[in-house]
Amino acid sequence: MAAHAGVSVATVSRILSGTYPSAPATRTKVMRAVRELDYVANANARGLAGASSRSVAIIVNSVISPHYAHVAQGVQTQAAVEGKLCIVGTTGGDAERELATIQLMREEHAECVILVGNVVADDAYRERMADYARALALAGSQLVLCGRPPLGPDVPALVVEYDNTGGAYAITSHLLSAGHRRILFLGRRNGYSTPESRITGYRKALADHRVPHEPDLEVEGTMERSEGYRMIRERLAAGPRDFTAVFAGNDLIAAGARQALREHGLRIPDDVSLVGFDDLPPAADIDLTTVHVPHEELGRTAVRMALQRARDKSRTAEHVMLGTHIVIRDSVRSLIHATSPAHR
Repeated sequence: MAAHAGVSVATVSRILSGTYPSAPATRTKVMRAVRELDYVANANARGLAGASSRSVAIIVNSVISPHYAHVAQGVQTQAAVEGKLCIVGTTGGDAERELATIQLMREEHAECVILVGNVVADDAYRERMADYARALALAGSQLVLCGRPPLGPDVPALVVEYDNTGGAYAITSHLLSAGHRRILFLGRRNGYSTPESRITGYRKALADHRVPHEPDLEVEGTMERSEGYRMIRERLAAGPRDFTAVFAGNDLIAAGARQALREHGLRIPDDVSLVGFDDLPPAADIDLTTVHVPHEELGRTAVRMALQRARDKSRTAEHVMLGTHIVIRDSVRSLIHATSPAHR
């Protein structure tokens, strides 16, 4: 391209990178050559040449899930503010695919790699992830765990979480304050970080309100709409209804549970109160009381933390916890003044 424009290679490089002033006539010749030769800068070659990265990467289970989509939107928004390209990778919930995608992002010289969402945080996972965090740090990149538990004090990874346990405690306390004592929890998954932290808040609220913990009121299932439908259908088919309220592990579960309750002839909130978690579609559409999670702010904070760390290498590992709060709609009925034995 330099030969085509009749200038030196160094001049072309400076004009394309915008790092050096040039005469208007020289710039015109170079940009004409760019158009005529249909030139596109090779990002990998720039990375090998030592240029600073211009991208941030986010890795999620799926881009069609509202939770992941909103966090990814936050990453994209903040990346644009910072003048960075946002690269999105998906794993389908496969741990090995996640680790392979991290390696790919490392090879692409992403300035940071943001991992989002629920995991089985066992010892093997922590060990592998710590190795990748160190490898990314050596390559000049940064691992950010978004909505995930930290890996330990000696691992060079940033963490931005939201208060799962506090949110679950608050929404359970809301039901208890309305007089409910038999609260069905949908979506228990032993070993998975997100449902475990939510059920911890549920149990703590029961204990603080001196309501006995009944393991039979915790139903195992994944965090999908179809699972909410299944869990309620099976529960109601097994015998007489033994709960006055349902705490769905997320809003998708709540939507499925709502359908099953309505098909069984039960009204919300007249017969059964229902709450969720996330405050994403379809919560507002079904008038669901739920816990608001700052999804987009999670993504934005993850990018800001990583780029601030990149600019100041002396900063130690950081851990940010964002707050959650209840959004009250019309899916909970108070039993405080009810006299019917069924509501006691």
